[in-house]
Amino acid sequence: MNRTPYPLVIFHWLFGAFMLAPLLMVVLVSFTDKGYVSMPFDGASWRWYEAILEAPDFIDAFWRSLGLAAAAATLATLLAVPAGMAIAWHRFPGRDAALGLLLSPLMVPHVVLGIALLRFLTQIGGASTLWGLTTAHTVIVLPYVLRLVVAAATGFDRSVAQAAQSLGASGWTVFRRIELPLIVPGVVGGWLIAFINSFDELTMSIFVTSASTQTLPVKMYNHIAQTIDPLLASISTVLIVLTLVLMVALDRFYGLDRVLSGKS
Repeated sequence: MNRTPYPLVIFHWLFGAFMLAPLLMVVLVSFTDKGYVSMPFDGASWRWYEAILEAPDFIDAFWRSLGLAAAAATLATLLAVPAGMAIAWHRFPGRDAALGLLLSPLMVPHVVLGIALLRFLTQIGGASTLWGLTTAHTVIVLPYVLRLVVAAATGFDRSVAQAAQSLGASGWTVFRRIELPLIVPGVVGGWLIAFINSFDELTMSIFVTSASTQTLPVKMYNHIAQTIDPLLASISTVLIVLTLVLMVALDRFYGLDRVLSGKS
């Protein structure tokens, strides 16, 4: 059996350390007992975690971001599933153009999208509203769901569905009992990636949010623009821990490789 060369193993460990070092610094800074950003070498404290409970605006922004991400990911999934199935299973005029249009938010800078969406939402009365922000986030995350749905649907054996139809099953029954269960890893993986990207979106959100609809990333950005304290480090650490718990739970009960690759 071939063994991985030691230089390659060392490179992998160094690369992993390079990626994790900033997160480790954030976690360490969150335990400082000082009023400014510093390492907790002179004494650790829970001071800045207690400060989170005394900042209801951050807590409200967190729940708003959570609900917004769930709504945007769900809407994007509802749009991406029929679009992905049609693109993967059928050949029709304009198919490539439709796929390119739906994937275009991945190629357009989010600053440009933010300005364009702000202009559009202002024209239809959706600027600075929660439904307008949800619409904007749905546009941003739709390509992530679509890519995994198309990948899952492309590997789908259509003869199974055709056999069911030949035996008298309706189109809805075929979709509900055969097609959807076989592409559900792509759907779940796309929803999860869309949720994460929506929750983390900052650049575009700055243009379309208001004081009453600020998401957590926007709130953190505005906070750090005014003052620098370890409060953001403690909030970031909580988010890191919640993400790790979610990833471990998904890997334990479903398998991250299936979720992120869309494999059935």
